[in-house]
Amino acid sequence: MTANAPHTATDWSIQEIARLAGTTSRTLRHYDAIGLLVPSRVGHNGYRYYDGPALVRLQRILLLRDLGVGLPAVAEILDRDGEASLAVQAGALRTHLDALRSEQQRLTRQIASVERTITTMEGGGRLMADDMFDGFDHTKHEAEVTERWGAEAYRTGDAWWRGLSAQDKAAYQDRTRQLAADWAAAAAAGVAPDGDEAQAIARRHVEWLSGIPGTPGHGSAPVREYVVGLGEMYVADERFAASYGGVEGATFVRDALAVYADRNL
Repeated sequence: MTANAPHTATDWSIQEIARLAGTTSRTLRHYDAIGLLVPSRVGHNGYRYYDGPALVRLQRILLLRDLGVGLPAVAEILDRDGEASLAVQAGALRTHLDALRSEQQRLTRQIASVERTITTMEGGGRLMADDMFDGFDHTKHEAEVTERWGAEAYRTGDAWWRGLSAQDKAAYQDRTRQLAADWAAAAAAGVAPDGDEAQAIARRHVEWLSGIPGTPGHGSAPVREYVVGLGEMYVADERFAASYGGVEGATFVRDALAVYADRNL
């Protein structure tokens, strides 16, 4: 970085880059502070400026962040690749490009799937499961599953899911939705977590968990810590809580599962 260098036509100000990249100047300053993205120069006015190589690095940072990679891991990846040749760096970008194209294809299929469903519903036609779930992909949870239960758990579950027929996938998704709906209804009705009705749903939930390859206790009763831990996750993670009617509903699920685990696992 060259301080107080004259402005050239081959770099851009921090404000320009923030606008073009869809991020903020604050984020870029943070990246500078932690050494992740150092500006190519600082002007007389103290403004940060970024040249072409810096933009390439920022592009990779944003791509890796979109994939769920944490900042320390992003820094490690980029620092390692930064010592490689331009051909190797281009190869790394090509890997990102392939991932983006796969996601683009998946989203295109998903959009078409939803459009077909809307057209069928408005026309009074018959809904077809094979069409409705084209493009819906559970692999978006890969990083989370790997972090919690290991890479082997994800690979096993992924192979199982991909091996299912479209009909079996639709049936599984129907079962999952029905379970979530029953939980939400029971919570809304004020059912006691330790009562017979809630415990019957908890039993179905545990049976559902045991049917997923790669999870602790697959093929038998899941281990107690796994069931209790999932209940805690349902409350802590708003994405899961939404499936059970919000935090209040997820808390009911957690409490019911904890009771079931204490009694049966």
